[in-house]
Amino acid sequence: MDRKWIKRGIENLKEEFGKENVSKAIDIVKSFEVEIPSWALGPFGGGRFGNYTPPGYAKNIEQKLDDIAFIHSLTGTGIYVATHILWDFSKDGMEGDYDIAVKVKKLCEERGLKLGTVNPTYFLTGSEKGSFISPSESTRRRYIEQTILGGKIAKELGNSILGLWFPDGSLYPGQIDLKAAYIRMKEALIDSYKKIPEEVTTLIEYKVFEPGTYSTTIPDWGTSYLLAKSLGKNAGVLIDLGHHHHGTNIEQIVATLIAEKMMCGFHFNTRYAADDDHAVEPNQEMARIFYELVKGDVITGKHKWAYMIDQASGRENRIHALLHSIDSLQLSLAKAAIVNTEKIEKLRENDEIIFANRLFNDATINADIRPIVAQARIEKGVPVDPVKTYLESGYQEKIENR
Repeated sequence: MDRKWIKRGIENLKEEFGKENVSKAIDIVKSFEVEIPSWALGPFGGGRFGNYTPPGYAKNIEQKLDDIAFIHSLTGTGIYVATHILWDFSKDGMEGDYDIAVKVKKLCEERGLKLGTVNPTYFLTGSEKGSFISPSESTRRRYIEQTILGGKIAKELGNSILGLWFPDGSLYPGQIDLKAAYIRMKEALIDSYKKIPEEVTTLIEYKVFEPGTYSTTIPDWGTSYLLAKSLGKNAGVLIDLGHHHHGTNIEQIVATLIAEKMMCGFHFNTRYAADDDHAVEPNQEMARIFYELVKGDVITGKHKWAYMIDQASGRENRIHALLHSIDSLQLSLAKAAIVNTEKIEKLRENDEIIFANRLFNDATINADIRPIVAQARIEKGVPVDPVKTYLESGYQEKIENR
């Protein structure tokens, strides 16, 4: 993409979608920030392929942060690093360690990064019968203490966001008491929340199934919403794109939560099967979701939601996947930002259903908005094509020999 092509493309888009919308799209792509998960770069993942890890994967937290810093230098986003307590802040994989978190924060700062969302880890050794719903009081207490520690780390070292996802559920009818499991979950959350600093935003994630194939104690956004409301004003819902049945209208969930003025977060990924491990794709669904986020004024500003990539690559190169995800998010965001909502409103008033749909699709499907993303990158002082720049940088060869 040369500068002449970008300039010509911008002019064409302004003619079709209006100068104001295109300028707004450039600005919003420039300002969009998404957290990079530390676990996307390490040995985690590849479960369907045994112990396979792609060449150059990060073997420790220092290498993970080196990779994220390089990604940030190519994209201008990803300055915040999302972490998991028992992967990143633990000596034994059982207990969190505040002193290690302090060291990781320092390692981030040395690389021009910041600690982002802190995630307690509820799904490793000891969670076979659940974490917050475990019949073992000592097990529940261990996870509650880890959650409280996560809140302390989030406030004192991170960006004051705590992300909670629980694997708790069951494989067969009769395995657990569904009502009792929900009550235990709620009680443990309340117990934890009381001891989490009030400045911390606690986001409760949900997942329709897996690892429990019969029941998941927090299976949908409604359950997360109810639990968040039971905690207090600094609790909200964490939406993960891959945590729904196929065909779920996720943008409607987004619109509903915005209408309810709920503080939320969003995990970006793409799933084709039954989980959320794939890199983000710039498809129509992603553009529709971003349209609701843009229209709801939660991308930037006072009511900004928390955004993070959540993927754990199996076969693909980890850095390629993350660069592709960031690129896909920026493309989808640009499409959403150029939708002419004012014109669509007039078509709605006249009950012009198909024309409203066609006008919406002109932006979210048909428009070539690559010049907008390219211009945003030029103005941020980062490469127009971060993937190509990465391939030419020699970084892959470097990390394969580290």
